[in-house]
Amino acid sequence: MGNLGATEIILIVFVLLIFFGAKKIPELAQGLGKGIREFKKAVKETEDDVTSDPKKIDEKKG
Repeated sequence: MGNLGATEIILIVFVLLIFFGAKKIPELAQGLGKGIREFKKAVKETEDDVTSDPKKIDEKKG
């Protein structure tokens, strides 16, 4: 899989406009951004829990 060129990006944007319409695309992008932020937040919280004190994780299990 290679890099996307300008032609491919224009084609993808055109197809998105046809399927969703110009008004719906910002809403979709905003929802995607919120989902990514929530996922990153959950990953960071999990990493913080694991690195802060592994004994707490054992206590939560048992």
